Amino acid sequence: MNRPLPNRLGHTACPHDCPSTCALEVELIDGGIGRVRGAADLDYTAGVICAKVARYAERIHNPNRLLYPLRRKGEKGNSDWRDTNAWERIGWDDALDAVARAFLEAEERFGSQTVWPYFYAGTMGLVQRDGIHRLRHAKRYSRQFDTICTNPAHAGYAAGTGKLAGPDPREMAKSDLVVIWGTNAVATQVNVMTHAIRARKERGARIAVVDVYRNETMKQADIALCLRPGTDAALACAVMHILFRDGHADRDYLARYTDFPDELEAHLASRTPEWAAAITGLGIEEIEAFARAVGTTKRTFFRLGYGFTRSRSGAVSMHAASSIAAVTGAWQYEGGGAFHTNGAIFNLDKRMIEAHELCDPATRRLDQSRIGAVLCGEPEVLFDGPPVTAMLIQNTNPMSVAPDQEKVRAGFARDDLFVCVHEQVMTETAAMADIVLPATMFMEHDDIYRGGGHQHILFGPKLVEPPGECRTNHQVFAGLAERLGADHPGFGMSEREHIDWMLRQSGRGTLAELEAAKWIDCQPDFRTSHYLDGFGHADGRFHFKPDWTSVDAPNNGPMGPWPTLPSFPDHFTAIEEVDAAHPFRLATSPARSFLNSSFNETPSSRAKEGGRPEVMIHPLDAAERGIADGSEVRLGNERGRVRLHARYFDGVCRGVLISEGVWANATFVDGRGINTLTGADPIAPYGGAAFHDNRVWIEVAGPATG
Repeated sequence: MNRPLPNRLGHTACPHDCPSTCALEVELIDGGIGRVRGAADLDYTAGVICAKVARYAERIHNPNRLLYPLRRKGEKGNSDWRDTNAWERIGWDDALDAVARAFLEAEERFGSQTVWPYFYAGTMGLVQRDGIHRLRHAKRYSRQFDTICTNPAHAGYAAGTGKLAGPDPREMAKSDLVVIWGTNAVATQVNVMTHAIRARKERGARIAVVDVYRNETMKQADIALCLRPGTDAALACAVMHILFRDGHADRDYLARYTDFPDELEAHLASRTPEWAAAITGLGIEEIEAFARAVGTTKRTFFRLGYGFTRSRSGAVSMHAASSIAAVTGAWQYEGGGAFHTNGAIFNLDKRMIEAHELCDPATRRLDQSRIGAVLCGEPEVLFDGPPVTAMLIQNTNPMSVAPDQEKVRAGFARDDLFVCVHEQVMTETAAMADIVLPATMFMEHDDIYRGGGHQHILFGPKLVEPPGECRTNHQVFAGLAERLGADHPGFGMSEREHIDWMLRQSGRGTLAELEAAKWIDCQPDFRTSHYLDGFGHADGRFHFKPDWTSVDAPNNGPMGPWPTLPSFPDHFTAIEEVDAAHPFRLATSPARSFLNSSFNETPSSRAKEGGRPEVMIHPLDAAERGIADGSEVRLGNERGRVRLHARYFDGVCRGVLISEGVWANATFVDGRGINTLTGADPIAPYGGAAFHDNRVWIEVAGPATG
């Protein structure tokens, strides 16, 4: 592609791991970028984007971008890629040759499954992200069980609806009550607020927010419910109890569209507001008022997030919350129903990108969230197979974002583990690598995106040339495939050819048509979106009593043994409850200016988050422990301990701690990040990491241990 002319406007889509997947307008100036704005003519983005992406010029033109391939010379963990004692610059051919040689040697010794390509959502582009599977399948490398983000939420929502789809999220603007449950939308998907506030301005709608602390979204609420982490299902059950008790249940709808409404009502008879108040920490009148608002407002739109499902009770909580809309019959109305994700509506054919026909189902599927245990060689997570001795890592930073960090650190420290990291900056994971490859950012390559939080397929064209010797993920796959003897026609195709092939095979037109239109609106018609011709289960009904062993959600698979899940919506006692040694519950919530570990390398984002990692504590809890505002504290549990600073905040419940954002490990006093405290034990029924479900102790810090 020719160098862009100065001072023109480019159109693309945000690639980051956010359901908004915003359509963007980018000022292109002298081969670089200037301001980034939301596209006003895509009616979901509606001209609004988050502040961190608006500042993207700072990230793409970061002077610390990796610019050429590197080979490690010194000890693992040195993050100064300009240190010639630690790293040496090499050419791309030498780098790819070294990676291929290491993979072939590992395969010769232990078999192909000793190699584990590891990736996630640093980009949501389908070509650049998912093409790693083509190499995986062609070589019969270990597969990856994607658990770190979505599984509890998807399983819980599909348990009721039978499908990962729902009402048009633009209908929030036509609602009379928008319930934002378990997502800090101001920080993590700003467009939810765009449409909710429009409903408030144009219709006098109310906004209700359910969350575990008074975050920026809750500050926008007319009805604010701050509950204890992991207790959302108890609130949902009490709301449904009141709906039945006070005559707000739509019995005609229940009889026509749901499976066991009478049994549900009987089950909920003992799930009173008093019962829920004792579990959630909410007041009885708070619960009554919320239920009354829901019961008397037909057009109630439940916008259900991921945050409240990152708990050991997560799938059950999601199912319980989504069940409320079925009890009221809100699904029947425009601006009503329950929405989580539209993942099932796109039906894009990724066979060429992923080489599905080469996938050998007999190859093991290693749990992404349990990378620490995998790299430490625990037989259970390796399925009694060979150790992982070689890795290609793209689009993720497990040395910071993965749970159970002490095991992750130990695993990456192994001398017999070869790691190649393809990355944009020198992350904690890249610093542990043997070979580091410089990667492009989204405006420097072609890709295609789909919006989980909305209904559009968007094209993201290459707008500017990459700096230095940065290469795309797709180029790395192809270069390694050639050296490894991996054969598939997809390796010989360009990114644009992949996009065109997928669109044609999916019945979505051509790349030329998408490029001209910029996006495709895939939202099904009203009756389909609201399940008025039946839900996604074989019986066409919403399931209050799901068969948890057969929930149709992506990435499901038998990973048990699991605890027995409730038959009907209920409080699930699997959460990590406090005890005498660990009297606090910790949630590691998203920061407004970071996105996982992305953006924590930019000075403006760090400054907007206060310049250092902190833990929010209620002033009364702090006073009892002699903790001063701003003082250094130590948090710990059986998984490890971290040191950071305390911040008084009366917007948390007593006994609850909140630490926002995945800060770089080096910003913590002892160099150990917050995910040292999070567990990797899988969530029922199909895995996931309980990032917001941790019991801990807190104390005034002593001398730093280094």
